[in-house]
Amino acid sequence: MARTSVKYYVVDAFTESAFKGNPAAVCLLEEDRDEQWLQAVAAEFNLSETCYLTRISDSSTHTPRFRLRWFTPVSELKTFWQVKLCGHATLASAYTLFTTGLVNSNIIEFDTLSGILTAKKGPAVKAPTDVPQIQYGEEHQHCFSVELDFPTVPSTEFNSTEVSAISKALNGAAIIDIKRTTPFDDLLVVLSSAKSVIELQPQIDDIRRCTGEGIIVSGAAPPESGFDFASRCFFPKYGINEDPVTGSAHCALAPYWSQKLGKCDFIAYQASARSGILSLHLDENNQRVLLRGKAVTVMEGTLMV
Repeated sequence: MARTSVKYYVVDAFTESAFKGNPAAVCLLEEDRDEQWLQAVAAEFNLSETCYLTRISDSSTHTPRFRLRWFTPVSELKTFWQVKLCGHATLASAYTLFTTGLVNSNIIEFDTLSGILTAKKGPAVKAPTDVPQIQYGEEHQHCFSVELDFPTVPSTEFNSTEVSAISKALNGAAIIDIKRTTPFDDLLVVLSSAKSVIELQPQIDDIRRCTGEGIIVSGAAPPESGFDFASRCFFPKYGINEDPVTGSAHCALAPYWSQKLGKCDFIAYQASARSGILSLHLDENNQRVLLRGKAVTVMEGTLMV
């Protein structure tokens, strides 16, 4: 029997402008596919993440539930690299379901490798007035944000002789703090300011040789910017030299900056070339982070294989 065609959308997440934020391919599956096919399609799209949605048949009509899987374009050590948590692709998935009429609910549940994740439709996130936003049309039709309910990502002290190597990988940047996230084993490297983060010139080959899976760089932003902190994220070991906007990284950044700034609500700026804006709330009692952002659909089509 021939395979059914697969509808897909490419969505820019954590932005209200096309060609900004972080793009993800969202594929709607009527049946499960094998991992070789999933990985091949992810490589074909060649975006930082491709995600696959399969409706769970016994899910409540009031709270629809979908199986959600994320893949990067590459496989590691001849095994399939399936991402355990991906914020922007989850937001892109929820936005696709909300805007295409595939759900009649303001709440969606996703069954993932990180457990059940919830997405809610909410009011639009307001960007600081000094951040330019290019309007392309769709944004005026769908003026809402998506709120993701994610687990916090704990971080531990980093006691290592490799601080100088990490500084070298960040082109000699002055480091004021380093943490190691668990269980993802990323390094959270704090610089003196958001300006230092923005102006950073990373040495990707050196980052690839550093301990840990990836490096999250962050710094406090000045009050007049309208942001609380800025960040950039580098994951060259997984074929992503710099991730445009990284929702999951903010599950570690929110607890860190909550301790430093004495607050639980943040407006965060990811200072990649594409850039992105996130609104965050840390629920300390339940160890959850609510990530809010907008999205734009830039492409749709059909996979014929």
